[in-house]
Amino acid sequence: MDLTQGTEKEKIERSKKMMLWFGIISMGMMFAGLTSAYVVSKNRPDWLKDFQLPSAFIYSTIIVLVSSFTFHFAKKAIKSGSYKRGTSLLGITLVLGLAFIYLQFEGFSQILENGYYFTGSASTITTSFIYLVVMAHLAHIFAGIIVLFVVIYNNSKQRYKVGQMLGIELGATFWHFIDALWLYLFLFLYFFR
Repeated sequence: MDLTQGTEKEKIERSKKMMLWFGIISMGMMFAGLTSAYVVSKNRPDWLKDFQLPSAFIYSTIIVLVSSFTFHFAKKAIKSGSYKRGTSLLGITLVLGLAFIYLQFEGFSQILENGYYFTGSASTITTSFIYLVVMAHLAHIFAGIIVLFVVIYNNSKQRYKVGQMLGIELGATFWHFIDALWLYLFLFLYFFR
């Protein structure tokens, strides 16, 4: 496919999708680097071998997976012209995203309650890595929350319709990526101790 062909609108849509994918690939490379550093650091003598991830991280994983489904069904509803249903599902996605953030911080609290610290002389390399990885992911979740607000606003103005779904498609792609990214990170941190 020649990327220079098509109408101006088609070219703009292709370029926006391509920019999003470049961003996704860059974010993926960043987290690949962080998890690689985690693997290398695991051989240190001060690595915690018996560290357990907090239960809040398990619950947040379930919530973020459900949020991907609600965003998917919101997009389908809006595409079929069911704006009210789409708005409701987007609202549920937003609430689930905020619940995810809350549970991540709850997970940090659980780690601290167990006597593990992220920084300072009482910290360990294990908990510092977990803090770094989770906080980097949370930054992307905050970006996803902003994206959700934009999509909800645009949907309330009925800007999405057949042939004009680019904004919600880009938003859904980004949301699904950060959800899949968390699933990868959670499974990595859970099984690779």
